[in-house]
Amino acid sequence: MVVSARIGKRQSNMIRAGLTVCLLFIGVRFCRAQVGPSMSGPLQLGTPLTVNAGPLGKLSVMGVISGMGLVQGNWIPGNQSTHWDISNGQIMIQKTAGWWQFYVQAGAYNIPDLGAPFLSTSNTVSDLYGAFPQGYLKIAPNPKGNFSILVGALPTLIGDEYTFDFENMNVERGLLWNQENAVNRGIQINDSIGHLSGSISWNDGFYSNRYTWLTGSLSYTLNGSNTIAFVGGGNLGQTAFTTFATPIQNNEQIYNVIYTYSHESWVISPYLQYTNVPTDTKIGIRHGASTRGGAVLVTYNFKHHLSLAGRGEYISSAGNAAEGAVNLLYGPGSGAWSFTVTPTYQNHGFFIRGDLAIVHASSITAGDAFGQFGTSANQPRGVVEAGFIF
Repeated sequence: MVVSARIGKRQSNMIRAGLTVCLLFIGVRFCRAQVGPSMSGPLQLGTPLTVNAGPLGKLSVMGVISGMGLVQGNWIPGNQSTHWDISNGQIMIQKTAGWWQFYVQAGAYNIPDLGAPFLSTSNTVSDLYGAFPQGYLKIAPNPKGNFSILVGALPTLIGDEYTFDFENMNVERGLLWNQENAVNRGIQINDSIGHLSGSISWNDGFYSNRYTWLTGSLSYTLNGSNTIAFVGGGNLGQTAFTTFATPIQNNEQIYNVIYTYSHESWVISPYLQYTNVPTDTKIGIRHGASTRGGAVLVTYNFKHHLSLAGRGEYISSAGNAAEGAVNLLYGPGSGAWSFTVTPTYQNHGFFIRGDLAIVHASSITAGDAFGQFGTSANQPRGVVEAGFIF
């Protein structure tokens, strides 16, 4: 079984990873300083604590602390039927005024990943992005303008889900997310003109510390409720270097088309994805492979602090084992679909929510799917998370 891509995005209607967010989905375009990390909802950030830091100026401080429990069927060796752990113990500090600004996110986190083995929080932090997963310096020559340059550990531009669970509609990340990178170390340029917003980044892809990736995003606001985004990127070189945070997908090209509808109580965001890992015998890829997938993410906000989110997705991979094709899913040529429903209750800083999810894999290779022998095609899961955002 491939625990792929990254155990790490986003509504397509904003320039992600910037401290300046251009809100394009409410009818009139304007820009404001974003306080805190980007959020797709339904969870909402609270009012930040403002601290006077002397020569640094005023800083905004926010945080999230939460725990979770997970129950699953057809777990693989090394996993268990149940898990309990801290899901977040993070603090975010940022400066949002002046020609130079910064953002720092630090602490413990878990990134539960649908269709992949559960990893403890301590191992997630040590094996992925460390205790400071995101942080960057922002240069804004004109603080009132839209142009900016970011340097540091940045949220990726790829995909339609963010890295950390409190930022997203669902507690667990999805199958398409498994093919996407999460945290990029590099440089990013943001700008916007009218209804058009764009970003371009030179970075290390899947946290490889090899700066050979180029990614970009371009979004256009059709009207007050509808936005479409085109996102793409890839490795302009090839490398045999791999770690848990840097899988074989570090050699891929990836493209998304993301549509977002946001109006009153509804947020609906379908998107398409294509990836390709090319053949390169010099780095051990005897036969390349590609994936094609699509997903729909939906949230409806009820009254009385309640909301309901859902995600449906399907992904398939090319290639076959006889050709020695690289495994990107549950064996070369395999496919999978998933469905997740997430009810959420939030009252001020307190929240509680849960995932009910099912993954079904098809055309699997024995040993690469679910269960003790990797031969089961289905994996059901239930997750409960509760905590405080402050």
